[in-house]
Formats: sequence, structure tokens, C-alpha cells
Amino acid sequence: MARLAQTAGLTDVQQEILKTVREFVDKEIIPVATELEHRDEYPQQIVDGLKELGLFGLMIPEEYGGLGESLLTYALCVEEIARGWMSVSGIINTHFIVAYMLKQHGTQEQKDYFLPRMAAGETRGAFSMSEPGLGSDVSAITSKAVKDGDEYVLNGQKMWLTNGGTSTLVAILVRSDEGHPEGTAPHKSMTTFLVEKEPGFGEVRPGLTIPGKIDKMGYKGVDTTELIMDGLRIPANRVLGGVTGRGFYQMMDGVEVGRVNVAARGCGVAQRAFELGVSYAQQRHTFGKAIAQHQAIQFKLAEMATKVEAAHAMMVNAARKKDSGERNDLEAGMAKYLASEYCKEVVEDAFRIHGGYGFSKEYEIERLYREAPMLLIGEGTAEIQKMIIGRRLLEEYRFQG
Repeated sequence: MARLAQTAGLTDVQQEILKTVREFVDKEIIPVATELEHRDEYPQQIVDGLKELGLFGLMIPEEYGGLGESLLTYALCVEEIARGWMSVSGIINTHFIVAYMLKQHGTQEQKDYFLPRMAAGETRGAFSMSEPGLGSDVSAITSKAVKDGDEYVLNGQKMWLTNGGTSTLVAILVRSDEGHPEGTAPHKSMTTFLVEKEPGFGEVRPGLTIPGKIDKMGYKGVDTTELIMDGLRIPANRVLGGVTGRGFYQMMDGVEVGRVNVAARGCGVAQRAFELGVSYAQQRHTFGKAIAQHQAIQFKLAEMATKVEAAHAMMVNAARKKDSGERNDLEAGMAKYLASEYCKEVVEDAFRIHGGYGFSKEYEIERLYREAPMLLIGEGTAEIQKMIIGRRLLEEYRFQG
């Protein structure tokens, strides 16, 4: 076995794409990732390189200028990119989710207008559900849109917006009671708006403010922000799909594929942690031999490698299920849950193998140790995944009494 996490049944095109991405990661990302992360610097040169590779349009249909590839191909590319630096995969992920939502739910006019620009990387996407006081409870959204002639007026505050500063298109989920009488279930009175803006911070269009970057423990480089709407006026033709009340379902569809993406990120980070651990274990000597020769370390490496393989297999299964057109919320939830938990464990074991040096910022594992926790909460916490998994299992194994 030359490498962990190999994927059987790939086409020649898929293999060539992955080879190209892997070479880019090894040459352009890994050598600079830790330095840029410590400076919390946006990796513009890396992003420009990904744009040249066509990765911003990887899953966008060829008719709109994209490569028209599958979710599996995309997820495997994300795995490779996260292996280099997880923040870069986050830059692509939110863009990809918005493009997917447009492809699946947008009007023809919206697809024709946005998708070619997104495929070229000229328009960068971000999406926004969360708010300061609601966490995982999306039904508790208070941001609101009110119809005013041919426009909607949006007010409210959103939170944890990845690419909030650098994006130029944000898909925003808000309440929209217009056409939905009082007492309507919350998830049936939400609408997704496609909001164009200027990149940067401050007031990026009239009524829309991006205050600045949130200072985070890890996941640096990529900008995470708040978003404040105060009388933000949006034309009716920027309602995703052209009809109000469907936003919750549109967002959940996007998050479902996003969970495959987060699983892929967990696989990539875990794979890099294993590489660092197994390499250091062969260089560090104690008691007259490399620590890799001590049985305790070999057991640890065996456990780490098994977790990398298992998470990768579940991620691939979830992606292939979605590509087949089948419902995959069970598989995506399982993959996201397992990959993020195993990622945390593999990273911690690699950290332990490094001993005191793992605590030093000179070693790459220190960065991974701060990045892994984000995957435990991104695209839904472990508890949310368990709820989804549990409900789906009860549907499949309903007691016939």
C-alpha cells in the first residue's frame, strides 16, 4: 500500500484531476500553509492557482463553463486540499454549496447569470443561516424579509459566515411571512435570497455591513464574519427559485452535500496528521531506537491508519449515494460524524507522538491540533448528526407490531 485512503473505480479523468490537485497541494500549499496560518493571512496566491485549475467550477455543468464533475470527484479534491491546509478547502466549500443550490433550485435566469461567473471564479459564493442566538436551531431564525412593491426589505444579524469578506454573492436564509399565514410551521416560512455585494469589510452595499473578521482559535486565513442587514433592499428576482417559502429545504439540500464536504475535510486533515506522525516516529529516537520501533507507537499508528481508512470509505459511500440521485442524509450524517470525530482522534495521537515538540509552533501538527475542532461543529454538531441518523434509522427499521 503506497498511500492510505485510495478510492477504487475512478475513471481516468478523475485520476488525472486528483493527481493534478495532489501535486498542487504538495508544491503550492503545504510549504506555505503554516506560515500563512500563523499570520492569519488570506491565501490569495493559492486561491488564484485553484482558479486556474478550474476548481471553482468543478461541479458546475459544462454548459455554464464548469467541468461538470461529480460530488465524489469534488469531495476527493477537497480531501487533498484539506490535507494541505483546511482553510483553503473552506474557501471552496461555501462557494460550491451556493453553486449547487443555484444548479438545483435556481430559476433559469439565475443560473444563466450566476453560474458562468462562479465557474470562472469571478463571483465567489458564501451562504448564511446561523444567527448569534440560535446555534443549530435553524427554525428559530429571526432575520426577516418584508415585501415592498417589487422588492424585499431585509433586516437582521447573521453569524459565522465563511468567506463573508471575500465573497461577492451570499445566499442568505431569512423568515418571509408574506404569503404564509400566522401559525405556519417555521420551516415553511423561510426564503433564500441571492445577495450580491462588494468584497471587503464595512458597508459593502447599502443596508449590508460586514463588520470584520472573527478572531478564531484555528481555521485561520479564511475570513469568518458576521453579517448585518439594516433596510437591505433586494429585488424579487433574487429570491432563489423565484418562490418564497422554500428556503429551508434549499438550504438543507446544500448543507447535505456540505456534510460530505466536511467529511472529506476531516479525512484530509487526518491523513496529513498520520503522515506527520508516522514520519516523526521514524526520525525520533529513544532508548537506542526509533520510537516507531516501540510497540506502543506501532499500536497508535495502526489505530490512526485504520481510522483514516474507515472515514474515507464512509465519505466516498456518501458521495456516491448522492451522485446516484438517491437520498443520502443518513450516509452524509454518518460520514460527517465519523470523519470529524476520527480526525480529532488521529490529530491528537499524532500530537502525542510528537511529544513536547507537538506543542511548538515550529511543527505543523500544532496547526492541525487547532484546526480539527472546527470540524466537530461545522455543518452541524455531532449531536445534530446523531439526531438525523437516529430518525432515519427508525424510518428504515420501523417496528411492525
